[in-house]
Amino acid sequence: MDQDCICGVTQAKFRIKKAWSVDKKTPESIVMLRAVAFVHFICYHPGFSTTALTVKQQFFLALAIAFPFFRVAIFGDPDIITDFVVPAGANAVELDGKFFTYTGMRRLVISDPPANFTVTKAAMPEFPALNGQSVSYAVLQYPAGSVNPPHTHPRAAELLFLTYRTLEVGFVDTANRLFTQGLQAGDMFVFPKGLVHYQLNCDEKNFAIAISAFGSSAAGTVSVPSTVFATGIDDEILAKSFKTDVATIQKLKAGLAPKA
Repeated sequence: MDQDCICGVTQAKFRIKKAWSVDKKTPESIVMLRAVAFVHFICYHPGFSTTALTVKQQFFLALAIAFPFFRVAIFGDPDIITDFVVPAGANAVELDGKFFTYTGMRRLVISDPPANFTVTKAAMPEFPALNGQSVSYAVLQYPAGSVNPPHTHPRAAELLFLTYRTLEVGFVDTANRLFTQGLQAGDMFVFPKGLVHYQLNCDEKNFAIAISAFGSSAAGTVSVPSTVFATGIDDEILAKSFKTDVATIQKLKAGLAPKA
């Protein structure tokens, strides 16, 4: 085996082992260690070509192997190597407890219940201190008979805690299986990451309140009705997709149009 290849593998193994000990076995270090191990196996395998890999060839082989897995490993919020992320333009020395405090929920305590379904978020755009902390929060208020339409959170699971009255909730998995449950105050329900889900207040007389926690500072929300019918997709495409006519699609779009 070429001495450059042996030297390259040895150096790479040393660097990955060092990262393994420092980073406490992060997904990134695990992926790269596996890639190096795979290259090491190829270089020493009896059936491997007698023409050894150069250090540069070895590097690109490891990169090609690791790339698809590395993308999976960093799909969620990235790990940070500091205690917290200082906003651009801010001085870390000048930050105090106010930076880590969010007061946007205070109005919920003193205001009357809303007329329509309302979500009050404490995510990274509203609360910059959450950047890098892999957590966010939302308070959901459901007037009598209201619904939080089918939607997804592409970057995090949602853990819902019902604090007042009752809700009907559900989600659909990738096998098109529907999971539903009636919740009472004090119950919790988890919506797996990326799956379509909804909440309905079946009570026609009383409002309901829930609190949701997310495993990301920016979980994202993709509304199914708005995404499908309010983003400019051609009526003919939608009519064929839903096996209906254009007139029906236009009625659905009209119902989702902003009210003047």
